[in-house]
Amino acid sequence: MVNYREKIAEILAEAGTGLSYEELLDTIEAPVDKSMGDYAFPCFKLAKAMRKAPPLIAKEITEKIADNPLFEKVEAVNAYVNVFISKEAFLHSVIGEVIKVGDNYGRSTQGEGKTVIVEFSSPNIAKPFHIGHIRSTVIGNAIYKLYDFLGYNTIRINHLGDYGTQFGKMICAYRKWGKKEDVEREPIKTLLSYYTKFHEEAEKDPSLNDEARAIFAALEKGSPEEVALWKWFREESLKEFNRVYDMLGISFDSYAGESFYSDKMPRILEELEAKGLLQESQGAQIVDLTEKGLPVALITKSDGSTLYITRDIAAGVYRKEHYDFYKNIYVVASQQNLHFKQWFTIVEMLGYDWAKDCVHVPFGLVSLEDGTMSTRHGRVVFLEDVLNRAVEQTKQIILEKGVNTDQTEETAKIVGIGAVIFQELSNNRIKDYTFSWDKVLNFEGETGPYVQYTHARACSVLRNAGDSAAKIGDGSKLDMHYLRGDAAFELARMIYEMPNVIVDAAERYEPSVLTRHVVDMAQAFNRFYHEEHILVDNEAEKEAKLALVSAARIAIGNGLGLLGIKAPEKM
Repeated sequence: MVNYREKIAEILAEAGTGLSYEELLDTIEAPVDKSMGDYAFPCFKLAKAMRKAPPLIAKEITEKIADNPLFEKVEAVNAYVNVFISKEAFLHSVIGEVIKVGDNYGRSTQGEGKTVIVEFSSPNIAKPFHIGHIRSTVIGNAIYKLYDFLGYNTIRINHLGDYGTQFGKMICAYRKWGKKEDVEREPIKTLLSYYTKFHEEAEKDPSLNDEARAIFAALEKGSPEEVALWKWFREESLKEFNRVYDMLGISFDSYAGESFYSDKMPRILEELEAKGLLQESQGAQIVDLTEKGLPVALITKSDGSTLYITRDIAAGVYRKEHYDFYKNIYVVASQQNLHFKQWFTIVEMLGYDWAKDCVHVPFGLVSLEDGTMSTRHGRVVFLEDVLNRAVEQTKQIILEKGVNTDQTEETAKIVGIGAVIFQELSNNRIKDYTFSWDKVLNFEGETGPYVQYTHARACSVLRNAGDSAAKIGDGSKLDMHYLRGDAAFELARMIYEMPNVIVDAAERYEPSVLTRHVVDMAQAFNRFYHEEHILVDNEAEKEAKLALVSAARIAIGNGLGLLGIKAPEKM
């Protein structure tokens, strides 16, 4: 497909502006107001070298490039050269390219030979997989899909929270109040009730905390009884987690959690010691980061047990040596900003130059309408409950509205779960938000169901076109002069921009950039659909319009797929 910004830079370079191709490329703008052109070149930079007023320079450049067949017209407006590209040539280029590559539209090879690790979701074993986990889960999955689409060898890691003092508390609670049959019947909710009870009882009897610490110390030393209970809790939890992941259509390449690195931490402690970074403080071991503008980092507690930071350093070293990553991305809540700054800094102090390739992608927190969530106090909204309720609500809407589908259950699942994911990815990831059933289950406006319905509408148009849709071919022989309306051109422009949007969303680790663009494409398609009569009698006109419908269907479907959302053909 023609890269118009690059082509315009080449044409301007040949016109003798005095600027290099790279400088011209950086200077060319895309006006928000399309009455000012599809692209604009400001001439202010040329004034000093050419010793002329910018408006006069703009006029001279306009005269030199106005006859180029790539342009419909070129105007000098004050100090700007405003370029309007040929609509017919543009439509041929865009529609032809999209139809030719189909589901690969927007895909690239820019990441070939480079490995990107994306760590996301990472719930704690024996604790609820709640609505708070959805942010890391769906943001991380979208980032994985974006990098994979751009040709990177992308590894999905679920760094399970399967280690730490909470397991001492859980084992302690189970031994005092637990029943095996209750855990087997409903693992997470039962284990949560034990964990909640432990904290209630520990407030009355603080010695329980000492007992839990002793149990975790025994677990770290490999005590058979503690290890057997820990493994059982892990296996039962994963059964429930995987049920939710299956609903979301998400899978992982590795479930190596914190426990995986337990035998890799002595090496890290030795390296810290050898570098003179480890200090003793009240029986604990620390790294002093105050000269780096950060607080002291606690590496081991006074009882010798390790912490998150120790395990994360060991995990980082292992991943570099095992995967030789180009980027190591952590999709973790903004609450952990300091933690990541500390351990990235320690890795750098150890002399590992790959510390700069570790990226923390923070996101805002989810709270409930009546306050923050608390696992300790049992105040959570289970993610599985949210997804099931969204599916059930969608099913009711389908039945009430008599939606044209012969697969009510499957459509309800695709649309209901898609609505939850889309809502999560619609806003800038760093924003905090309050979970609301009304917002999640509202299918009106700029929502996932709206975009999915648009995709289904495009599919319906193509089905209703019958043989005419089959005649589109690769789009090369179609007469695009029939697509004269502004709505058609605007839709094609949105489709054209999508590959750049995919790159931008990946580089900014911001799926909402793509979400916004997918909504814009859906709105542009619906304007085209309402303003143009597509299935007209004139066969040549019909085929041209159907080609644009087909390109829109592909682009919208690909966009939804990159967000982790299915695109139904009937709805």
